[in-house]
Amino acid sequence: GTRRMPFKRFVEIGRVCLINFGPDNGKLCVIIDVVDHNRVFVDGPSSITGVQRQMMPMRRLSLTDIVIKIPKSPRLKALKAAFEKAEVQKKWEATNWAKKNAIRKKRASLNDFERFQVMVLRKRRSHLLRRETNKLLKAGDK
Repeated sequence: GTRRMPFKRFVEIGRVCLINFGPDNGKLCVIIDVVDHNRVFVDGPSSITGVQRQMMPMRRLSLTDIVIKIPKSPRLKALKAAFEKAEVQKKWEATNWAKKNAIRKKRASLNDFERFQVMVLRKRRSHLLRRETNKLLKAGDK
């Protein structure tokens, strides 16, 4: 039979990545050229994500599932057009990964009282869940 590749995300031109280290940490960028086995050339596009065109070691990037169709080293205008046409921002915001990051960011910006409110709401939620679960369990026992 045909062997399936274990990897689904490849380092390729047009692959959208999340920067996980350095000054642009947490921003999206697109691979526009591959330099060697551990360095790539990326661009935001800077007008959308704020990431300038630069070399980036692969260690600083996390590959996402999103790939856009672009030629090698496109002009900023062409890259921006492809980025918008593929609705990258919308697709990214729909992923669980992005949602988790957003929650993490939100939690980091809370002050003490807001953290307290989160705790109270969480307690209330788990109390309600437990109550409903127990009701169902009792109903199931009969």
